[in-house]
Amino acid sequence: MEASTALSRIGLAGLAVMGQNLALNIADKGFPISVYNRTTSKVDETLDRARREGDLPLTGHHTPRDFVLSIKPPRSVIILVKAGSPVDQTIAALSEHMSPGDCIIDGGNEWYENTERRIHDASQKGLLYLGMGVSGGEEGARFGPSLMPGGSHEAYNNIKDILQKVAAQVEDGPCVTYIGEGGSGNFVKMVHNGIEYGDMQLISEAYDVLKHVGGLSNSELAGIFAEWNGGELESFLIEITADIFKVKDDHGEGELVDKILDKTGMKGTGKWTVQQAAELSVAAPTIAASLDCRYLSGLKEEREKASEILREAGLKDEVQNAGVHVDKKRLIDDVRQALYASKICSYAQGMNLLRSKSDQKGWNLNFGELARIWKGGCIIRAVFLDRIKQAYQRNPNLASLVVDPEFAREMVQRQAAWRRVVGLAISAGISTPGMCASLSYFDTYRRARLPANLVQAQRDLFGAHTYERIDRPGSYHTEWTKIARNSSGVAALN
Repeated sequence: MEASTALSRIGLAGLAVMGQNLALNIADKGFPISVYNRTTSKVDETLDRARREGDLPLTGHHTPRDFVLSIKPPRSVIILVKAGSPVDQTIAALSEHMSPGDCIIDGGNEWYENTERRIHDASQKGLLYLGMGVSGGEEGARFGPSLMPGGSHEAYNNIKDILQKVAAQVEDGPCVTYIGEGGSGNFVKMVHNGIEYGDMQLISEAYDVLKHVGGLSNSELAGIFAEWNGGELESFLIEITADIFKVKDDHGEGELVDKILDKTGMKGTGKWTVQQAAELSVAAPTIAASLDCRYLSGLKEEREKASEILREAGLKDEVQNAGVHVDKKRLIDDVRQALYASKICSYAQGMNLLRSKSDQKGWNLNFGELARIWKGGCIIRAVFLDRIKQAYQRNPNLASLVVDPEFAREMVQRQAAWRRVVGLAISAGISTPGMCASLSYFDTYRRARLPANLVQAQRDLFGAHTYERIDRPGSYHTEWTKIARNSSGVAALN
């Protein structure tokens, strides 16, 4: 343990890789920081990194008391431990030594209602509390993440100067802003992750179509994604996808991507996003489809058995011969357009979920500002987000990105290519649930009249739920079966 007579400006507890990197980032920006971890070897490891990475102003402590007392009042302590009970345990250990006016900042992927409970509990002790979403992975934490703090505004102001220096920097400012009250910071990060699920699923579908319908090699795919990263699809996820296709397998022939087991992991934020969408009656089919695909990917053995059984039943594998008569140049351009249009729908769903929750909780979220702080540092960072920021600046009350004049024009221009890709994939037996969900969302949202009139008639018939008419006010109920079966005027279909 290193001791110092000078008090630190801030503290951080929880020194897994994310915690270490964020602590080193803070120290690298010139802010003296104290660190603590229940496993003391992590403290020593962080101290060693601080020395190796430039003799950074970081001090380590092996007990909660020494750690807390090493920080200048009013103290601000960031916690980066596993969500759930470990957060409560860490808060209990630290708050015992904290004073009224001190602040706890939880930087994990926490369920927003847990944050709101902790805000209330902390206030009983006179403590301030922030739930802060941190996006960017390990590299972002070290060199500049996107930060989404919500909760006590006073607590935010106490560390605003630190957060603004530590966050990723883009042309219109640091990628951090005060999100709002309560658990808003954690909720915004949760939806960010849900959008990330959708983005990754859509990219994987573009890859699948190009590889199996277009017959493109990994080398060709690397070039295509690199080219796309220089245009409207420019983003972190497109950039790293191009890199993935270039990596050779150290243990055999070919590229590593082809040797990876097709089972996708998850940590829960995507599920929370879909659950909240259902709770708030917000349609989020692209995000839901991406979650369903992760569940289905986990059924590897079942899928292998299903493939055998259905082949024996006579199902032909159309995928094998799909690329024989395909215009590759046109397919590549069509997939690019389909991916872009699908992304608009996915982001529209995420932003609509944020709006609904903001209205319910009175958070007064600034959607243009959210898009701005996602432009750098985070996993979904993209040039595209500047367009979203501008859309909400033009109209803060925008009902959906789909009806922003610029995005609407782009989607109309791309819909023919979008439909060709989805149709080609369906005919080839390749699942594109994200693109299909986005296209269905677009087609449903754009129609002035839907077949919901029949559904409502069915509900009224079997449950007397009543219905409204389009030609007169009020609610109505009809004895459908009685009238239909007593009617002699119903013509039979030939």
